[in-house]
Formats: sequence, C-alpha cells, structure tokens
Amino acid sequence: MKLPLAAAAFGAALTAAPMAALAASYTIDEAHAHAAFRVSHLGFSHTVGQFKEISGTLEFDEADPTASNVSVTINTASVDSANQARDEHLRKPDFLNVEEFPTMTFTSTAVEVTGEKTGKLTGDLTLLGVTKPVTLDVTFNQEGPHPFDPSKIVAGFSATGEINRTDFGMAYAAPVIGETIELMIEVEAHKD
Repeated sequence: MKLPLAAAAFGAALTAAPMAALAASYTIDEAHAHAAFRVSHLGFSHTVGQFKEISGTLEFDEADPTASNVSVTINTASVDSANQARDEHLRKPDFLNVEEFPTMTFTSTAVEVTGEKTGKLTGDLTLLGVTKPVTLDVTFNQEGPHPFDPSKIVAGFSATGEINRTDFGMAYAAPVIGETIELMIEVEAHKD
C-alpha cells in the first residue's frame, strides 16, 4: 500500500508556461476531485485506495493548454483504502508518515499537447519531503455551464500516471509490496 499523488493529484490538461491572457482561473471542487492509487500486494492482488481531501487551483487556457498551470495539495492523513487497520499503517512512518509530512503537493511545470483533447502534464510531486518530476497523461473532458446551475462554469479532466514509491524514500516491504504506484485522477473545477 502506498500513496502518491498527488497526486495529487493533480491534475488535468494543464501546464506551467507563462500564463496567457486567455487563461481562466478555476478552483478544484473538492467534492468532485478523486486521487486514487493502485499497488500490487505481494503479487496476489492489488490494493486500491484514494485520498479524500484534495484542494487546489488551476489556470486553464482551452485555446492554448501549454499556457495553463495547476497546483494541488493533498492531505496525506485522508488516505482511505477501505480498511481501517491498513489505513492506520499507511499513515505511519513506513509509508506516508503523516505526522511529519501532513501534505503532498503537485505543481505543474510543463504541458505537451498530444491530441485534440489530450496532453502530457509534467510537474513536481513532493512526497515525504522529496520532490521529483512526474508526468501524467491527461484528457480534457469538457468545459461549460453546470447542468444544475448554469451560473457556474465547470472544467473537467481525467489523468493517469505512475510513480515509483522508493524514489521518494518509501521503501517498506519493497518489492513484495509493489514499488510502482498507479495513479488515477478525476477533477472538476469551478471557474472563479
């Protein structure tokens, strides 16, 4: 069981080039932001979990995604793998060490457009006090008025990626508990 991401989270089709005049500011909707992870458990199965407390902002320019950026903070103690005893272990120094490192962060540094609605979002993930670059594959789902409240403009993104937990100093039980953490991120953000 490991966590990352900032995951994060993280993310969506954004970047950190100089902000263009057309970039709009958004705040992540914490009720509709999901940073999930999946890791091999002893080779028998995969443990799946998520972080329940995610906040952040983004500047998104649909016309020029490379002029976008994102900043995300995840409360590491909010880890939830659907098992209380495991979650308590995940919060300890073997894994997240939440007392010493109560948050993980992701700050975008670049975006590469790969298709009409897809891109690669690169940024700095800080976990356990270690900062490493991470690249996410991002899909821009859509932007527009919220169907139940047209006064709100919403942008939505999906992202996937992976990290090696040992790169961040999380080496407990590796490699029998997988070193590679798969990330799955879903984000809705409201235009400010």
